[in-house]
Amino acid sequence: MNTPRVIPSSELIINSDGSVFHLHLTPEQLRDNIIFVGDPGRVDMVASYFDSIDYDVHSREFHAIAGRYKGKELMVISHGIGPDNIEIVLTELDALANVDFKTRTVKPVHRTLNIIRIGTSGSLRDDLHIGDFVIADKAVGFDGILNFYADRDKVCDLEFEREFCRHTLWNRTWAAPYVVDADADLVETIGREDMVRGNTIAAVGFYAPQGRTVRLKLTDPDLNAKIESFRFNGKPITNFEMESACLQGMARLLGHKAMTVCCIIAERLANNTNTDYKPKVAHLVETVLDRFTSL
Repeated sequence: MNTPRVIPSSELIINSDGSVFHLHLTPEQLRDNIIFVGDPGRVDMVASYFDSIDYDVHSREFHAIAGRYKGKELMVISHGIGPDNIEIVLTELDALANVDFKTRTVKPVHRTLNIIRIGTSGSLRDDLHIGDFVIADKAVGFDGILNFYADRDKVCDLEFEREFCRHTLWNRTWAAPYVVDADADLVETIGREDMVRGNTIAAVGFYAPQGRTVRLKLTDPDLNAKIESFRFNGKPITNFEMESACLQGMARLLGHKAMTVCCIIAERLANNTNTDYKPKVAHLVETVLDRFTSL
């Protein structure tokens, strides 16, 4: 009989009040159905639709509120900007679900979380306009985080990765891209005729990794053009954002269900941006909440 591994305190830090290190949430506060948002301020907006509130916790850029919406228990949590934050949030939420904090061992019965990230994005297609909703059916990660984890190949679309690197003449000094599908059950629950199912680039930054130049030059000024001309099984890349691939990859490795749906707020090909996008995002939040209750 194998002895369960005891997770060292330096690898999973538990605060003196029994909460996990960064999120400052306790296992009792975790909910199975979770909305992710980047902006801590957007947590209050999502929670404003809840019928009741159970708790409201702030820690760094992480803000969590749990409550009920139309009888369903939900929590909404902010993850900040970028895939590195996603790794922290996913790892700590999974620990709350599947690690016994008293013994520091993995629980014998796995608990699965349903996670939907609501974000904003820039389109890479002429037919995707400001205010449109796009699901990251496949997410292409430029950050390389998943490459640090064993078994990444088991959850990734390796053929897509090879074709993408070949087509773009991928620079070997960059992290190798990885491609992960959204959870099919969540996509079927949330995705309707009002949402496009796309291939989403999850960039590792907002400026150069998405082809933007301010004062510094790009290593490959033609990368965006190569991305725009890429097709996999006849389908193009639809949009840029920063977190979908790490979310979907980490969730798959940890045995959770996750997807991302974004509101388009910039048309990159037309150099058009809308900074007054909050009403459109609010509509997306209402839509996701209503469909989430059917899970």
